[in-house]
Amino acid sequence: MIINMNVSIKEKTQIENSHPSQLYETDHSNEYIIEVQDLTKSFNGLKAVDGISLKIRKGELFSLLGPNGAGKSTTIRMLTTVLKPSNGDARITEYSLIKEKSKIKPLIGVCPQENVVFEALTAEDNVEFVGRMHGMNPADLKERTKFLLEKMNIAGRKKATKTFSGGMKRRLNLVMSLIHQPQILFLDEPSAGLDPQARRLVWDFIKELKNTGMTIVLTTHDMIEADALSDHIAIMDQGKIIAFGTLDELKSGSSNGNILELSFSTRKALIKAKNTLTQMKNVKSVKEMQNNKLTISFSGGIETFKQEILPNVDSFKSLHFREDSLEDIFLKLTGRGLRD
Repeated sequence: MIINMNVSIKEKTQIENSHPSQLYETDHSNEYIIEVQDLTKSFNGLKAVDGISLKIRKGELFSLLGPNGAGKSTTIRMLTTVLKPSNGDARITEYSLIKEKSKIKPLIGVCPQENVVFEALTAEDNVEFVGRMHGMNPADLKERTKFLLEKMNIAGRKKATKTFSGGMKRRLNLVMSLIHQPQILFLDEPSAGLDPQARRLVWDFIKELKNTGMTIVLTTHDMIEADALSDHIAIMDQGKIIAFGTLDELKSGSSNGNILELSFSTRKALIKAKNTLTQMKNVKSVKEMQNNKLTISFSGGIETFKQEILPNVDSFKSLHFREDSLEDIFLKLTGRGLRD
């Protein structure tokens, strides 16, 4: 939950004692808060981002996925005013990225992939330093700092942040990006390096932020994270957006049919099975994975499995059926894993 910076201590107590459903008003507006048009960035003649266009609605969580080198980090660095585009433009709220970036900076919060903290300072001092840079009222800043640090379970720590674990620094960076109550929050790998309990804490907090009407732009290597949090997803590859939509829309547009995972005791057995499977008419794709595993997508359901696959591939160690996942869609569209 986020407390308005202008509330009094008494009002804060009343808020914290209220039911959560009374605290948030999700913005279901169709208004676009970010509009990107033909955005391009070149380095030494090489296009890292190649004329992308997209729209992000106010109050939604938008995920940008792509393998390493796809251009997503460069895109985020442009949208957060760190890099100047080579061509194209974007409108952030009502301001042009090219002509009015100084007006954009106060409206956005950025939690970068690498932890950025002043290690000689305490957590509270780190957060208040950022708040003072944004010109916040000292009393409101103190109140909001305490509240956000409590939300991330790092309040009351008097030692310098150089003693913090990587996960604690990650959560501190999230608080620092939120202290001035930005309209738009950019999160680059927000749960990277967190243990499962801390990851769940961050996910729940991100959901609460979205419920306040904050717009969140997320880049992640965690398919489960993108699946759990996203309203819309864009998939980038080689500097271009190759797919866009809700998870259901992406699944319906890129469905592989049935998914079968087979594991083998030896690579020789895997290669033999792979050669056999690729010749079958109902098999759409066969992808080799780590640890002597194959992922097979096929049509025809259980009949194809019983009549074609099982009689002809009998040397597997184990098998597993599952539904199409976001990772399956990603592999089909890009031909690569997210971390490739």
